[in-house]
Amino acid sequence: MPVLNRIAEFQDDIAAWRQNLHAHPELLFDVHRTAGFVAEKLTTFGCDEVVTGIGRTGVVGVIHGRSGPGGRMIGLRADMDALPVTEKTGAPYASTVAGKMHACGHDGHTAMLLGAARYLAETRNFEGSVALVFQPAEEGGGGGKVMLDDGLFERFAVEEIYGMHNWPGMPLGHFGIRTGGIMAATDRFYIEIEGQGGHAARPQQTIDPIIVAAQMVSALQTIVSRNLDPLASAVLSVTMIEAGEADNVISRTASITGTVRTLDNAVQDYIEARLGEFVPQFAASFGASATVRYARGYPVTINSAEQVTTAADTAAEIVGDDRVDRDAPPSMGGEDFSFMLNECPGAYIFLGNGDSSELHTNTYDFNDEAIPVGVSYWARLVERILPAR
Repeated sequence: MPVLNRIAEFQDDIAAWRQNLHAHPELLFDVHRTAGFVAEKLTTFGCDEVVTGIGRTGVVGVIHGRSGPGGRMIGLRADMDALPVTEKTGAPYASTVAGKMHACGHDGHTAMLLGAARYLAETRNFEGSVALVFQPAEEGGGGGKVMLDDGLFERFAVEEIYGMHNWPGMPLGHFGIRTGGIMAATDRFYIEIEGQGGHAARPQQTIDPIIVAAQMVSALQTIVSRNLDPLASAVLSVTMIEAGEADNVISRTASITGTVRTLDNAVQDYIEARLGEFVPQFAASFGASATVRYARGYPVTINSAEQVTTAADTAAEIVGDDRVDRDAPPSMGGEDFSFMLNECPGAYIFLGNGDSSELHTNTYDFNDEAIPVGVSYWARLVERILPAR
């Protein structure tokens, strides 16, 4: 089954919504205009329930199938927030807000889920109910967890939940998905090194924390390269080093900050423990001392096997099985849909954005030609899981 004809008929409307959202980007939880736009559309479409303010600025629309309330409920989720990036696309609908830009395609995600809402409210060719979850603050704010903490799954008893993200470099009209970890846990570490400061002309009277930090940066890489199984996926990147205030003074302290990305909870646990052992021992070998603080961020985004099969089979209905990669490479980027998948079985799928700029760059733009494919996937997913009698 190709793109649904009814969805193709209002593709231009969905693209207009997307471009409207693109021109008015908002950050984190401060998505009041976007949330208002979403709620107004859901109400206009005739959703049976439209709830705002979940997780501060999240919106949920509920659509019941042919038999009305009751039966199973599934969830579909889109993210709404933009990034603190200055846009350089030159598009006629480019950001009108200085220093803010939809550089990750959340405008497209929101518009596609609105398109699915319009179709599902119009046709209701399913039994049970669908909850359309529009989430704020994916870009570092953990909005998914905040919605959960605010009772999302208590109020809307979804049995399965699904997410989708556009993917630059994947051909338009293609999908990618995999069972297990598809996006990485995003942790941070903060190392504080204390030596003995002094005059830069008399280094023999000091314990130079900058020397310790410089050596430690290289040594930290052995946690991945020489401690982990080569088949285990992990990234440890040092991203900041700070020390000193004057060119003739050896500082007393230095700090190192970085990120750890993993696709397996056991690997994540191991790296955290190894950092705790390694850092103070390494510093002590120079006569210095050091502490490390490990902060866990978004968990691994883990797809459930049964729901992956359902998602992949649905995508194949739309674009053909040869355009669905059922063992797509995972990404070491993070995604806070992971919090929802920790609480409820589901699947996260990639949708090809074609030959576009990379995510989080100032020349990126969501490909409006992907809209009918993504919306048709959402619609058929609901009809497949909740078939009409």
